[in-house]
Amino acid sequence: MAVVTRDGEPGAAAGTTSRPAAATRLMASRLFASMAGLDWLAKVWWTCLSISLFAGLWELCWAMGWADEKLLPPPHIFLGNIGEQGKYFNTATRWQVGTSMTEGPSAFESVLITGAATTMRVFAGLVIASVLAIGVGVLVRYYRFFDRLVLPTITLLSPVSPIAWLPVAIFLFGIGNAPAIFMVVVALFFHMVLATINQIDTVNTNFINVARTMGASKSQIYLRVIVPAILPGMLQVLRMNLFGAWMVVLVAESTGVGYGMGQVIMLARNTFNPSLVFFTIAVIGVLGFAFDWLLRMAQRRILYWLPDTAERLRVL
Repeated sequence: MAVVTRDGEPGAAAGTTSRPAAATRLMASRLFASMAGLDWLAKVWWTCLSISLFAGLWELCWAMGWADEKLLPPPHIFLGNIGEQGKYFNTATRWQVGTSMTEGPSAFESVLITGAATTMRVFAGLVIASVLAIGVGVLVRYYRFFDRLVLPTITLLSPVSPIAWLPVAIFLFGIGNAPAIFMVVVALFFHMVLATINQIDTVNTNFINVARTMGASKSQIYLRVIVPAILPGMLQVLRMNLFGAWMVVLVAESTGVGYGMGQVIMLARNTFNPSLVFFTIAVIGVLGFAFDWLLRMAQRRILYWLPDTAERLRVL
């Protein structure tokens, strides 16, 4: 005798149809979990494919005779002799009187030292500019007097190109790391202050009203409501300005620092060495890509509650 369920269906039939469906759902969930675990591998594969496609088109133009290898050397030329190119990165030893380029660190060590020095300047400038810009932006909206006193000057200096500040940086700090870091700070500070003010103005008023209802003071609203609310937007602004920081630090290093990636670019230009130019560009690209990846990972860790909007938009 078959057992009849509440909907009038035989109980045995319901059991037999539900078990395969549950098993299918379980297998699908395990498959998606395994695919999610290999998501990083897929991203690495697509990154390598994108770079390989670009390099392949470059090599094809060289093979077809459309690009002169003396002016636009293909990747297999300027990447095929890393040891020869790397010795030019020993700029710190080269500027010492009575010291030849063959002395000091090896070619690989010179590339690492020079790349690390440039990256350190970019990172220091980003940190200083971020702290100062967010602090000044909050003060502009916190105090009306500070707003009227400081905001017009910041708006006036914001359109000035960072290159125009290079003589000022050399006058103030001389030769060394300080002028390069100062250039990065100037390139980011004014724009980030205006971005901070804009982010504060767009904070949802419901958050502020709820905090007021709960008895929060003005300082508590800024520290516990407004600053956390503008943090996602500020990290996006910081990431967009990261590439501008790399551009500025290269210009600063080409004139105001004894060694760095900018000095290598200037050396390649003065000696008309296209292979060294493109090799240095490749190193800068790798450093910038790694820096951006680390910043995105930090952003994902800090803003763990935000959804992945890229994946959500792809399903439209």
